[in-house]
Amino acid sequence: MNKPTILIIEDDQAVRKLISTTVELEGYQYRTAENGREGLMELVSKQPDILILDLGLPDMDGVSIVENVRGWSNLPIIIISARSDDQDKIKALDAGADDYLTKPFSVEELLARLRVILRRLRTDQQSSNIQSSIIANGSLKIDYAAGIVWIDDTELHVTPIEYKLICLLAKNIGKVLTHNYILNEVWGKYYDDVPVLRVFMAGLRKKLRQHSPNEDYIQTHIGVGYRMLRIES
Repeated sequence: MNKPTILIIEDDQAVRKLISTTVELEGYQYRTAENGREGLMELVSKQPDILILDLGLPDMDGVSIVENVRGWSNLPIIIISARSDDQDKIKALDAGADDYLTKPFSVEELLARLRVILRRLRTDQQSSNIQSSIIANGSLKIDYAAGIVWIDDTELHVTPIEYKLICLLAKNIGKVLTHNYILNEVWGKYYDDVPVLRVFMAGLRKKLRQHSPNEDYIQTHIGVGYRMLRIES
């Protein structure tokens, strides 16, 4: 695929200019918005491929934008914020953000995160063209062609990252996957934030238990990684 269009929602003019100049020099197309309302209008009307979002907007909190977008789109969302508290990061990731950079940040790191997103988009596009099988494990089923996870006859609503995690674990059922391996496969080789992985894995396990309380699909190996257990039908 060609380089995607990026929407930058950032109220600080200097930061907005820095990001837009950086992505433009790398050959990305981009659009900008100064506040949440303008940004949502751009999202709906222009449908960009990647969103770079500041949380501290003048008219609304960025997390509400993430929640809004996740109601109708799976486009990758990178948060760039001066909020460095872990709870702010967890709140944004739980709402559906894919990545989080704390200000001040280096343009090299931002570009690395964008390259990870782009590789993921390419992989998703290729996978959608070639995958048509269904994996079943106990009452869990994953339909790769449709991109849907089922527990019995109930569709499990997962975020894009949660879907990648459960697919990775299911394809390696019975194997212990290390934190680094999972991070490399899901986020890319430039990503090493184990706490972020734990947040997403906890959310995924919670959803599985809500729909199937008697089956424990994912086993934690403390300090090592995770494994999907094989469940007898």
